[in-house]
Amino acid sequence: MYGAFLLLGVAIVIEVAATAVLPKADGFTNPVWAGGVVAGYALSIWLLTLVVKQMPVSVAYAVWAGAGTALVAVVGLLFLGEPLNWAKALSLAMIVAGVVGLNLAGTH
Repeated sequence: MYGAFLLLGVAIVIEVAATAVLPKADGFTNPVWAGGVVAGYALSIWLLTLVVKQMPVSVAYAVWAGAGTALVAVVGLLFLGEPLNWAKALSLAMIVAGVVGLNLAGTH
């Protein structure tokens, strides 16, 4: 099961990286960056298909969506110049709490 979580973490990081470079794809008019986005998404989805062989899809996808959303927000804040206000911070904290709760309740 730990291998599945590690693989899920890799899939999430790849998906977040692909999402972070979306602005450089410029509406998919820049073929190099667009290719990187598509390749990143394809690889991350393929890894997710391997993960759901070992854990329930409901837990895997919830962790994928929640952790990915929170991580993209952090990347946006740190590297893309996006603002952070109290509502955004609180919302991200609730996402993280939900992911932790699903991990504690849904894998046994």
